[in-house]
Amino acid sequence: MQNAGDPHGGSADPGAHGLDPSGPFGPFGPFDLSDPIGAFDAVILAGGRATRLGGQSKPMVLVGGRRLIDHALDAAAGARRTVVVGPSGLATPPVLTAQEDPPWGGPVAGVDAGLRALDQAATRDGRAALVLLLACDVPAAHLLVARLVAAARAAVADGLDGAQVVDADGRHQPLLGVYRRALLDRSLAELAASVGVRDAALRRLLAGARLRAVPDDADDAADADTWAEVGRLDAKHTHATDSSAPHPGPAAP
Repeated sequence: MQNAGDPHGGSADPGAHGLDPSGPFGPFGPFDLSDPIGAFDAVILAGGRATRLGGQSKPMVLVGGRRLIDHALDAAAGARRTVVVGPSGLATPPVLTAQEDPPWGGPVAGVDAGLRALDQAATRDGRAALVLLLACDVPAAHLLVARLVAAARAAVADGLDGAQVVDADGRHQPLLGVYRRALLDRSLAELAASVGVRDAALRRLLAGARLRAVPDDADDAADADTWAEVGRLDAKHTHATDSSAPHPGPAAP
C-alpha cells in the first residue's frame, strides 16, 4: 500500500464536523446532521493492475478460502453505504459499484469515482461526514476498522481530519483510513484544477491532513500484494479459521 506521508497534529478546524462553516449543508450538498461525526460511508478500491500478481484479478484472489473483495466488504459492514471501485461483477446491491473513466486511473481517480457514485445514490438523508478508504487486499482489515472509525470520530471532534492506520514499522496506510468527507472533496477539487486526479499520488490527496494514528502492532494491515504475501496470509487466515472452529470431539466407539 502506498505511503501518504506523516500526518501531523494541528489546530481546530471550523469545518471539522464535515460541515462548511458558512452553512449547515456545506459546499457540496447535505450531510447527515442528526449524527454529524458518527455515520460513515466506505470506498473500497479494487481496480489496480496487480502487476506483482502477474495481472491476476486481485479482488478475486482467495485468502483463507474467501475472495479478497469479500474480506473487504466484511470490513466495511458498518458503513451506511459502500461502493466498490473496480471491474464490474465484484459486488451486488445494495453495495454500489463504480470505475474510473478511463480505467486504471490510480487510487486518487478511484476515490473520486467512488465519491461520485456515493453522491448519485444519496437521498434526502444526505451524505455521511466520514469516509472509510480501504484497499481490497487487506484480508484482516475487519480487525482494525471498528477501532479506526472510533479514533476518527474522536479526532474529528477534536478538530482533526480523521484517523489512519500506522503499522509496526511506522508506515502510514492511506487506504486504511477514515477521513472527513469535506477534506476529500476539497483535495480532489484542488487536484482536478491543477494536475488532475488521474495517476495522482495519494500523498497529494492527503497533503496537510491532520490525522490521528491508529497503531497496528499485530500485522493486521498486511496486504496481499505478491504471491508470497498471499501464501503467508492464506496460511495465517486458514489457521485462524481452523482454530476458531468447534472441536469435533472424540470419534464414536
